[in-house]
Amino acid sequence: MILNYWPRTALTLSLAAVLLPSLLPAQNNTLLGEGGNASTGYDMAPETRQEIVQAAVEAIKTPLPPGPFQPTWDSLKANYRVPQWFVGAKFGLFMHWGLYSVPAHHNEWYEKHMYAADRQWHAEHFGPQDKFGYKDFIPQFTCEKFDADAWAELFKQAGARFVIPTAQHHDGFSLWDSDVNPVNAKKMGPKRDLIGELGRAVRKQGLKFGVSNHGIENFQFINPAPELADQLKSEHADLYDPQWADFYHVADRSDAACEKFLEDWYARNVELIDKYQPDMLWFDNGVDMRYLDPLKLRVAAYYYNRAHEWGKEVSLSTKKAAYAPSGKNTETIGSIIDFEKIGARSPAGIRTGVWQVDEPIGSTWGYTSDMRVSGAAPIISKLADTVSKNGTLLLNLSPKADGTLAPEIRATLLAIGEWLRVNGEAIYDTHNWVTFGEGGGRGAKGESIRFTVKGDALYAIMIGNWPAGEVTITSLNAGGPIDGEVQTVQLLGSTGNCEFTRDGTGLKVKLPANAPGKYAHTLKITGLKMNPVVASPSGNPI
Repeated sequence: MILNYWPRTALTLSLAAVLLPSLLPAQNNTLLGEGGNASTGYDMAPETRQEIVQAAVEAIKTPLPPGPFQPTWDSLKANYRVPQWFVGAKFGLFMHWGLYSVPAHHNEWYEKHMYAADRQWHAEHFGPQDKFGYKDFIPQFTCEKFDADAWAELFKQAGARFVIPTAQHHDGFSLWDSDVNPVNAKKMGPKRDLIGELGRAVRKQGLKFGVSNHGIENFQFINPAPELADQLKSEHADLYDPQWADFYHVADRSDAACEKFLEDWYARNVELIDKYQPDMLWFDNGVDMRYLDPLKLRVAAYYYNRAHEWGKEVSLSTKKAAYAPSGKNTETIGSIIDFEKIGARSPAGIRTGVWQVDEPIGSTWGYTSDMRVSGAAPIISKLADTVSKNGTLLLNLSPKADGTLAPEIRATLLAIGEWLRVNGEAIYDTHNWVTFGEGGGRGAKGESIRFTVKGDALYAIMIGNWPAGEVTITSLNAGGPIDGEVQTVQLLGSTGNCEFTRDGTGLKVKLPANAPGKYAHTLKITGLKMNPVVASPSGNPI
């Protein structure tokens, strides 16, 4: 596609190597972030076998809704289309909120740690596990200050286009009014339908609303230290209390228990789909294993047929090769690929199609009392970098157990929103240019530039120190392979146009002594021939 855009007489491989490194094939497709399951290990999925999964599928009594989708890869491939609302959204908010927000220690895996490496810390602060187990945090998860409308207004002010709260994390506590899982926020703890309240408030603000379900990891999430397990087992306490057996999934991990767990996982997803009509259903790593395919295909068919009834565009979003039977995430079927953390697994270069990366606003995903919260500047830099590579940033928030957001989180969100009100036209509804940027990569010090395109306009987002006086964009050198002549250069947030010259070293733009805003600044450039959107119905790169 890109080679068809460039004048054939002007583009040679050697020239592309100098000017357009993002066009070149990457070794092992690392620029695309191509990857599947790195090993054959369980990756937090239930350690089971294909026949157990198949038995669970056959035991499901809920019929599939009528519609075009059947639980097969061929049907999913033939009927799935990426939602158009997602293509231009570019910025969404994620969140980790649950029982782990009460102890606010270590991270959102507190349940796992408190029975193993952190068991002494837990005993010192809350009491021994046979007297105070993870279940005993439920009454303390009060959310008494939670105001869904206030959150939604803040998210709107922050410039987010969609919101995805954690409906259930690895611990199995449901934040919605569930008839499937008795251990839920409506019946216990806050005694409120947190997902329902937030969904209504978010949609009132005109934003899309999804949910994430990490529950598939719950079956073997807890692995207690042997001596602690022996004690609790002998006392029939906590992890081995029959009353809480289906919450912890420690006492019985037989094939029969696993089959029951998988049926329950499916039922919880059906309940989330039917009650809240999510615009996106997001799954964590646990669904990656191939032996789970029959079950997750049925979830997909159910969800997409329901959406067909509603007349809504929706999508699953999953990691690695969860919905890619070939094992390559560049061949995903019926799901938008999600990468965890910028720089860790996300594309290092342009990846056409659609994709998103979830990134924490702080040092932990769930709230912890000593977490460090990022300011707006690095988040805006990550947003510009992600969008320049054709991706979407899903920024994770960490609410407290009382239902509030730390002042530092609120301040960062408001600052991002203020920046987007000036520079948002370079983010929303844009796509990648032929190279994502210049002047340094991730973590580089000093000035760097990230490019995006909308229609006939090229946006150059300048990140780093304000280049008072003049900035040179080397990718726009005269005599290079770029068709057209620069007509205007505008600095967003300023009045009038900027003076510029163009020669063999680049486009030189005169800038005022003082920056018009904070964090990053955008030049809107017109007159050049821009590359078109590269999109596919599947969302996969072309």
